[in-house]
Amino acid sequence: MRTFLITLLLALYGVPLQAQAPMRSATPEELIQKLDPNSTPLRTRSMRNLTPEAREKPNVDLSIQFEFDSAKLLPESRPLLDNLAKAINSDKLRGFTFVVEGHTDSIGTSEYNQKLSDQRATAVLTYLASKGVSRERLKSIGKGSTDLLLPDKPDAAENRRVRIILNS
Repeated sequence: MRTFLITLLLALYGVPLQAQAPMRSATPEELIQKLDPNSTPLRTRSMRNLTPEAREKPNVDLSIQFEFDSAKLLPESRPLLDNLAKAINSDKLRGFTFVVEGHTDSIGTSEYNQKLSDQRATAVLTYLASKGVSRERLKSIGKGSTDLLLPDKPDAAENRRVRIILNS
């Protein structure tokens, strides 16, 4: 009973109960839904206090594949990135800018992971630009292993991802 109550309270306060795995595929419409600030519902603190909480910017974690120890995109990641380019260029998202974050696992030194994540974020930005997304609407940032999706599993493949965040 106590575990149920704790889980219920965490859900009511909007605390994620489990990290979501990065998306391996998605349609442009699914990506628009994740990134459109108007389609993200406001969370409230409780049923009595209906004041909306501050919420994080809409974002989506994508499983983008690269050659080992490289920032060269693998062909299997192109369909997902093509759909992302379509979503970003859609009427719903046309007026917004986005941050492309590169993330790694904790294998390797922090300096190495930072450099690789920078290169991979830039590779995704360059690919999106080649598909018609204006470079002025994109910014790339490498996060290295500083923001693990699964902190309790620092070497997990899910930590190696690209996050797209609505910037403005």
